[in-house]
Amino acid sequence: MNSPFKGKQYDYRIIIEVLGLYYHFGLSYRDCAKIMRKFSIGVHHTTIYCWNKQYGKVLYHLWKKRNKRRTLSRSWRIDETYVKVKGKDRYLYRAIDSNGETLDMWLRNHRDTVSTKAFMKRLIRDYDQPRSIVTDKYAPSLKVIKELKEDGILVKNVTHWKSKYLNNILEQDHRQVKGKFPYGNSFQSTYTAATTIKGIEVVSVLYKESRREIALFDFSPWNEMEQLFKPA
Repeated sequence: MNSPFKGKQYDYRIIIEVLGLYYHFGLSYRDCAKIMRKFSIGVHHTTIYCWNKQYGKVLYHLWKKRNKRRTLSRSWRIDETYVKVKGKDRYLYRAIDSNGETLDMWLRNHRDTVSTKAFMKRLIRDYDQPRSIVTDKYAPSLKVIKELKEDGILVKNVTHWKSKYLNNILEQDHRQVKGKFPYGNSFQSTYTAATTIKGIEVVSVLYKESRREIALFDFSPWNEMEQLFKPA
């Protein structure tokens, strides 16, 4: 546990404890600081803010590295949901497979052809060719898949289902993740929003995996996060 926590004033177990509270329970920085004070551990809320900015990214990269090695379904569901940043809409691109396993997420300033294409190319690069893709009937999504096939990035025999009904599993997954956003789902900067969402998404994925293994009542975000950090 040396690399990500080297030089920190606090023991790594305290940092993981605080981040587990923040990412899994949708608490504010101040709420987490109050809970830690109950255990006689003084952590300022601005310190938790800094930990979130640093370790949200680290958690995401460690999870992504592990996720690429897993056997996932070749049937993908891709959709976007909005996130408020300083009162303006930003768009969270998300992808899961047919079993509900998270493939990736990406916060973008715009919902357009450029963002959609970049996200799909990233999925293909990380997980190879899918068997099928499900999207809604949003015009940029239809255009991007056509262009990717024409460019040879996406093989032509990939089936593209254009159905909002088939994406219900992803719509439900959106709600599970967004329900844990602090501050009424509104962030003050795109960078903070991106790092916070990465941390929340990773812990949400770990929770889903635990639930599928019928270990729901034994789920501990702290133990799961510590296991992710160990190879670092």
